[in-house]
Amino acid sequence: MCAGSQQPDSSAEAVCLRAIFQGRVQGVGFRYRTSRLAHQYPITGFVKNLSDGTVELVAQAESKPILDQFFDDMMLMFATNVTDVSIQESTPNPIWTKFEIKR
Repeated sequence: MCAGSQQPDSSAEAVCLRAIFQGRVQGVGFRYRTSRLAHQYPITGFVKNLSDGTVELVAQAESKPILDQFFDDMMLMFATNVTDVSIQESTPNPIWTKFEIKR
């Protein structure tokens, strides 16, 4: 995985996305279930509650199709909770070695 590699892989460029989820996303196990789902994929990053009632997710992987599938699975899992999501590209962070819940 890009985030845990000692040597950069010139054939793979890490892709990082930042998403803000709105809706009924706090107090419903969103971070926990997102973390459990993330551990099924070769991704790194974090999920955390924000003070305005939204949830921030930053995820990176070696390829965009991996992130696309992860986000598709998230949207299926939280279809009844999420009313809006904004996703933007972000700068990959090579020091991330796992996916975690931030407090």
